[in-house]
Amino acid sequence: MARSPSSLLSLILIFTLSMLHSAHCKTLKRDVKALNEIKASLGWRVVYAWVGDDPCGDGDLPPWSGVTCSTVGDYRVVTELEVYAVSIVGPFPTAVTSLLDLTRLDLHNNKLTGPIPPQIGRLKRLKILNLRWNKLQDAIPPEIGELKSLTHLYLSFNNFKGEIPRELANLPELRYLYLHENRLTGRIPPELGTLQNLRHLDVGNNHLVGTIRELIRIEGCFPALRNLYLNNNYFTGGVPAQLANLTNLEILFLSYNKMAGVIPSSLAHIPKLTYLYLDHNQFSGRIPDAFYKHPFLKELYIEGNAFRPGVNPIGVHKILEVSDADFLV
Repeated sequence: MARSPSSLLSLILIFTLSMLHSAHCKTLKRDVKALNEIKASLGWRVVYAWVGDDPCGDGDLPPWSGVTCSTVGDYRVVTELEVYAVSIVGPFPTAVTSLLDLTRLDLHNNKLTGPIPPQIGRLKRLKILNLRWNKLQDAIPPEIGELKSLTHLYLSFNNFKGEIPRELANLPELRYLYLHENRLTGRIPPELGTLQNLRHLDVGNNHLVGTIRELIRIEGCFPALRNLYLNNNYFTGGVPAQLANLTNLEILFLSYNKMAGVIPSSLAHIPKLTYLYLDHNQFSGRIPDAFYKHPFLKELYIEGNAFRPGVNPIGVHKILEVSDADFLV
């Protein structure tokens, strides 16, 4: 049925008014102030692309590079800040923690120093926090555990020290946790096993201690875990048979630790196990025959152990390379 001219005019008028409303929305003063403080602290490499006073754009000028805004009621707010690989030097910009509507904060591959401020816990809507490849120091603030919407946490390739905060177990939506290449000490909190959505846990290349048995002691732990990287630490003890309860495991990386004992045959019954790295530990005995019949196992590294003669590796042993980008889903 055809619309009357008057109804078409009404639709055009409503559309025009909505566009004018959107164009004249002001950016929340809180966000304008915070972004201008960040602009003042980040240096010329960013400033040259951040033109004008309004980070969301003012009609004549576009939004600042790396800044994404959304309209909420009569105002615009900053929802994403992505300023990476531009050699930012200096401390973490605390003004970021005033951008209370942020869902993504990506400052990776810069030269940020000092600690992450505890005020990071104010960003309740944050889903992705990417600070990898910086020079950040001190302890990982437990306040990150207040970011209940967080799904991706990238803190790898920094200089964090101290223990992994058990407060990270308070992040119900967390899927990917990257803590490798730091100076973390102590044990992995077994409370992380209660994270129902955690798929990827990488704590490789730190100074962590403890045993796998301690890590998986909570019944029903790590129900969704696919990839577990414990390599290049100081873990001891054996591989417990209960590890086979992690039925979604695909990658298990235990290389370069101080683990010992025999490899339980139950591990060969993890249905999707694809990569198993046991090399450079103190394992002994035989590799159960079931591993050699596993339908998905592509790589089994065994060198640098005390296995009995005749134990053979599996696969061509190319170095596994997994990009962080593979997990940004």
